[in-house]
Parts: sequence; C-alpha cells; structure tokens
Amino acid sequence: MPEKNLDSLDKIVSLSKARGFIFQSSDIYGGLAAVYDYGPLGVELKRNIQANWWKSMTQHHDNIVGVDAAIFMHPKVWEASGHVEGFNDPMIDDKQSKKRYRADMLIEQHIQKLRDKGKDDEADHLQEQLDTTGTRKGLCEDLYDIIMQEEIKAPESGAFDWTEVRQFNLMFKTHYGATSSGDEDAIYLRPETAQGIFVNFKNVMDTARVQIPFGIAQVGKAFRNEVVARQFVFRMREFEQMEMQYFVEPGNDEESYDNWLNSRIEWHKNLGIREENLRTVPHPEDKLAHYARAAADIQFNFPIGWQEVEGVHNRTDFDLTRHQEYSGKKMEYYDQKQQKRYTPYVIETSIGLDRCTLMVLCDAYREEEVDGDTRTVLKLHPKLAPTKVGIFPLIKKPELQELAKKIEFELRDEYNVLYDESGSIGKRYRRQDEAGTPFCVTVDFDGLEDNTVTIRYRDNMEQDRVSVDKLADVIRDGMKTWKPE
Repeated sequence: MPEKNLDSLDKIVSLSKARGFIFQSSDIYGGLAAVYDYGPLGVELKRNIQANWWKSMTQHHDNIVGVDAAIFMHPKVWEASGHVEGFNDPMIDDKQSKKRYRADMLIEQHIQKLRDKGKDDEADHLQEQLDTTGTRKGLCEDLYDIIMQEEIKAPESGAFDWTEVRQFNLMFKTHYGATSSGDEDAIYLRPETAQGIFVNFKNVMDTARVQIPFGIAQVGKAFRNEVVARQFVFRMREFEQMEMQYFVEPGNDEESYDNWLNSRIEWHKNLGIREENLRTVPHPEDKLAHYARAAADIQFNFPIGWQEVEGVHNRTDFDLTRHQEYSGKKMEYYDQKQQKRYTPYVIETSIGLDRCTLMVLCDAYREEEVDGDTRTVLKLHPKLAPTKVGIFPLIKKPELQELAKKIEFELRDEYNVLYDESGSIGKRYRRQDEAGTPFCVTVDFDGLEDNTVTIRYRDNMEQDRVSVDKLADVIRDGMKTWKPE
C-alpha cells in the first residue's frame, strides 16, 4: 500500500477546516490575521495533548506542582523580567505599501534566494554579516546597512524605499481600570507564562511544603504582537504555552539541564512522533539569551522545514534575583540539611501547545493509494485521537441501531465515541480516517445472532470479528500496544 507523508502545510490547513480541527478566527467577517479557533475535533486533540503533558509533569513526578497565574500582572513584573526594555523586534517599513517587516527576516529570505540561485559564497558572506549584526554600529544600524547594501526590495510592492530600522516592543499594551488613562495606568497582556511561576515561587514554597529540587508547571495563554505572524498556528498573536520551571541548587544545574532535555525528547516520542522527525539543536554560546547559561531547541521537521517546538533552558538565578531586586522580597531558599541559603537556579521546559498540536497533525498525516483511490488518514496515537471509537450500524434498521446504541452507551464512559449511521460504510470509514479515529465498530445482522461485531483498525484497515462482551478489552489493548509506523 503506497504511502506518502505530508509535503505541504496547505493540506493540513485544508483538512483542519474540512474536518473541524482549526478555523480562522472571526471567519464570517473575513478572519483576524494570526488568530485561530479550535473546532470540535481540534479542541479534543488539543486537550488530549495538554492532559498528557500535565500528567507527565505533575502526576509522574512527586516534586512538581501546578499553578494557574492570572494573565494580567503588575507592570513591574515585566520591568523586572526585561520585557519592557528588551522584548523587541527590529522592524522596517516599506514607504510605498506601508507594510512593516522584520529586518532580519528580510535578509534571511534574501540569503535563501542567493542559495537557490547557487550563489553559496555570497550567501555565506551575507550570513556572516547578519550573524555579527550589533558589533559594528549597532543592531538596527547594521541591519539597515545590509538591506541598503544588498538593495533588498519589499516583498509585496517590489519597492526599494525603506524607513530606518527601529525596535518595536511585542507586548500588547492596554489600560487597567474603567477610568484609567495615560501610561501611568498601562498594563500588559503577558507575553509568556513563566513569570507567573517566578512571582509565585515563595507562595508555592510556603504552602506546598516542597524542597529543592522541585518544579512548578503551568498551562496558559500568552500574547505577542508579532508583526510577522504566519504559517498557520505555528506563529500566532494569541497562543497557549505549557511551561515548567524546575528549581535546583546551583552546581546541580548542568546535570538537571541534561536530564530534562533527554526527558523532553522522550515525551515527544511517546506522543507517537516519529524519531526521524525530531532533533535537538543546542544554542551556540554567542547566541544565548542574556539570562541563559545553556539552551537547546527541540525541533520537528515540518513541511516548512525544521522548526522549534520546545525549548529547554538553564535560566540560572536571573529571574528570581531580578524579582527580588524589583519587589524587595527575598527569593532565597533555606536548605535546612546544609544550613545555608541560596537563590535557586532554574531549568525551564517551555513548549507551545498550538505548535505541538500542529506537529502532531503533520506527523500523523498520510496519503495512501487504496484500490486506485487516495485515502487520507491521520495516524494519531490513539491516546491523542479526538474520537477513539466510531460505531456504525450497517444500515438503518431498528434492531441494528438498538445494538449499536447499546455499545455506544457502554463505551462512552471510558472513551470519546461517535455514533454514525449516515452514508455507506466505506464513506463512514473515510471520514473517521481523516479524523484520526483508531477503531471503528460495525454492527451487522450476523451480530444479532452471535453477539459479535466487526472492529476495523485505522492504520492498516484490517478487520476482526469480536464478541461484544470483549470489545472494550480489545480497544483497551489496542490503545496500549499501538506504535507509530
């Protein structure tokens, strides 16, 4: 059975809308750029991924607890974290079209065009210039000089009529309170969830009776006013993060960092992601964030190339020290056994839930030739599948419908099931293949005689005859023994 993997993100976009995974936000009004809604199947898939992450973090570790911090936080939080001063992108405006672009991305696109033309030497020289921006005149000035030197034109208008490169802060800014006005009442939508963990460090220590090493996990919305937001749900302005901050004694941070990096790769594999589509890419020392001692990306091979899905970082004691400085509250830990105080180091694992959902969809997507037709199927891990079991009466006959409904009722308490009696069995199978449903159960007239049904397996389309009494056990075993192809 010839099989083809995903070769275009457009196919996932199309399938997501057709089957109810993901819709453009405010679609009936023409949509809102870089904002998306999750449909009936999408919300189930997303919640299954989130639940799996939460279980792996909190239920499988006796020293990791959870919090759910508010989206609105005191403005000084973002001063302490460095976001007010340094959470910027270098932007340049096309005077003709009034469009705004990331200056570094314009140069990266130009470099790729040079490589596509076989001009690797020119591309390498330009890449070196880009990598060393900020070491000559300054970041914005160096980027502007490269754009002028290479005569890079605006992608949409084709004009070569640019403003200077300027830094723009990516945080959404609003006002707090019905009568507020002016910058003195300014407040921000959080651009990351991590700071909600750091400011609750003492609260958790005082109430959860945890001891170093311990972690705090959180799932929540974050907001970034990305100018270049594209590639479906890969880069959005409103997105969801799953983060865990692990507090360790200084000196034990390097070992903990290595352990968490390995652990996180294994988690992705346990989602059913094929190993050949995953890799880790350490950040070179000269590219580390100002707060990081070490960092690595876990990347997935999307149709748009290798891209980051999760980051693992050694944040040192930067965050707790900064919040101690700005708040005046002690962020130290007293180790009773060693009778000493210290500010813990932090190992961070941070994954985008939306990116992870896209990764799962992309990895599971297959096109197969079956009897001269193309079958589109999502070979999702059964534990992530939005619907676990499809239940079909062969035809619309009361006696078949009655048994099918009885099976639906018995399985519904344990699994998310779907009853469908519309269309031919073949069409019903195809609908569930595209939805990623791992098991389909068909009730026919023979089953009325011997109390058996046909169970059909999504991945290989094989069918077995199973006693109704054993059906739940067969599905349970199929869930446990599933392996990615």
